Amino acid sequence: MSSAKSVSSARRWRRAALTAGPVVALAVGTGCLPAAALAAPATPPGAPVGVIVALDAGANVAGAEAVVVRKGGTVRRELPIVNGFAATVPGSAVAALRTLAGVRSVTPDGSGHLMVVDPALGYDPVSDEGSLSFVRDVVHATDAWKAGYTGKGVDVALIDSGVAPVAGLTSGTVVNGPDLSFESQYADVRYRDTFGHGTHMASIIAGRDAAGTPAGYTTGKGYTGIAPDARIVSVKVAAADGSADVSQVIAGIDWVTQHAHDYGLNIKVLNLSYGTDSVQSSVLDPLSYAVEQAWRKGIVVVVAAGNDGTLRQELANPAANPYVLAVGAEDPNYTLASGNDTVPLFAQRGTAARHVDVVAPGVHILGLRVPNSFVDQLNPLGRVGSRFLRGSGTSQATAVVSGVAALLLQKNPAATPDQVKYLITAKAAAFPLARQIWQGTGLVDVRQSLSLKPADAPVQKFTTSTGAGTLEGARGSDHVLLGGKALTGEKDIFGRTWNATAMSAATAAGTAWSGGDFNGSTWTGTAFSGVGTDWTAVKWTGSDGTGGTWSSRSWVSRSWVSGSWDSRSWVSGVWYSRSWVSDGWADASWS
Repeated sequence: MSSAKSVSSARRWRRAALTAGPVVALAVGTGCLPAAALAAPATPPGAPVGVIVALDAGANVAGAEAVVVRKGGTVRRELPIVNGFAATVPGSAVAALRTLAGVRSVTPDGSGHLMVVDPALGYDPVSDEGSLSFVRDVVHATDAWKAGYTGKGVDVALIDSGVAPVAGLTSGTVVNGPDLSFESQYADVRYRDTFGHGTHMASIIAGRDAAGTPAGYTTGKGYTGIAPDARIVSVKVAAADGSADVSQVIAGIDWVTQHAHDYGLNIKVLNLSYGTDSVQSSVLDPLSYAVEQAWRKGIVVVVAAGNDGTLRQELANPAANPYVLAVGAEDPNYTLASGNDTVPLFAQRGTAARHVDVVAPGVHILGLRVPNSFVDQLNPLGRVGSRFLRGSGTSQATAVVSGVAALLLQKNPAATPDQVKYLITAKAAAFPLARQIWQGTGLVDVRQSLSLKPADAPVQKFTTSTGAGTLEGARGSDHVLLGGKALTGEKDIFGRTWNATAMSAATAAGTAWSGGDFNGSTWTGTAFSGVGTDWTAVKWTGSDGTGGTWSSRSWVSRSWVSGSWDSRSWVSGVWYSRSWVSDGWADASWS
């Protein structure tokens, strides 16, 4: 399969939600054919050749892969459907591979030119670098499945734009927590993902076409996320155009922290594919304080590093907080081994003082699509089949790592956040084509993580955040407009004064939320509705942050935003030389 890479231009359309592109298939056929069907000119004995190595059921695949490496070859990717793998090896090593115990066949690999489109998916899960099948193989997530770990029993809080009930997210893996977005006032879009970002993240973390067994997931059939048996607890804060104020995000984090183990929940991971360009110190910043408190109370907070890599070196806020797991993006360049991996230009890397902790695949990743959502209409060329949309960015990489954290927490349910961070970072695969601060300890490797012991983890010791900074400083340059006026200063979306000292104390004490009230206003209901999976909602009353009244305003018009939910975690820019900068907000109508 031939495919160009996305080129980021984050400032050319900061508010665009997606880098997308068409799938180009050069040929159609089988990915693995008998040698006679792949006749080619004679190859010198020592020249590298591509092969498919298929093993008998139960045979030692890892052992055969080790032989490939010892003979100077490279394992490109695992192929569970044949209990084997694709590799590039010296031609002189082929005969030796065929004699290994358990090896059923070694045949020429035509997958570089041939593609099989699975009609149920609309793409080739084996050959498409953006498929979750490929991503799982890159990070060795299937090693956890083979050991029986699929994220079962672990809840992952997703503070985002909601989750749509599309196929792949309807088999019991999503619970709707409170809707704190402006759309919470409308029953038809409450909890729903009208933007398209949250659904994409949820599908990467825990998507699955049907509930199965660990062994069943390893067959590679259907769409399956990194931790298919983990449960998503969706906390919606962003509306149809992706807008959310920092006060909404903090409210969401505090709700998750305070209710992590209430109502039958077991929230152990918080995915935050979000960031602002704040330059406020992480020791003072209230958003940074919120994620650090979640960390200290036992939640592994996984945060996107940001996508302003061409313009800004420092990590986005709150990834800059040294306690949390800051995730950057990397490009596998079509191989399983990390030797040729690179860090894309769009990805923020950080500085010597604070850089990404690890990286994960984040280039044209295939996630579930929300038809007619903002990003779906904005990026029609990114659609693949009827169900999927391509996205590039540290958002996708963050979702991959959140799924990995869920796998490790099923194996180690008593592990602390510091210990999980150690398991993920200690033996990540460093690669030579990127500086250390660009990749942290390297590419996430679940196989290595499974071999580590939580008890060996060091305890992190950094300067404790106080949260004594300003809410306005946390916003950076991103502001929502309420009735044509920017929400600025030390007040939340209800116009309530933000008293940093009092809010920090309440967060630390676990009292920031009192029923459905936060910072003196009623934001949401007080419990899940009956035996359902939706948190109750309330009608907002009183004043907004600019002096207008909520009861007289129709937020469903979607015309009030100037900032973006995720300008630093979704990549905007060019794909196949198509620039989205020519599109206008008015073109992004939705229905």
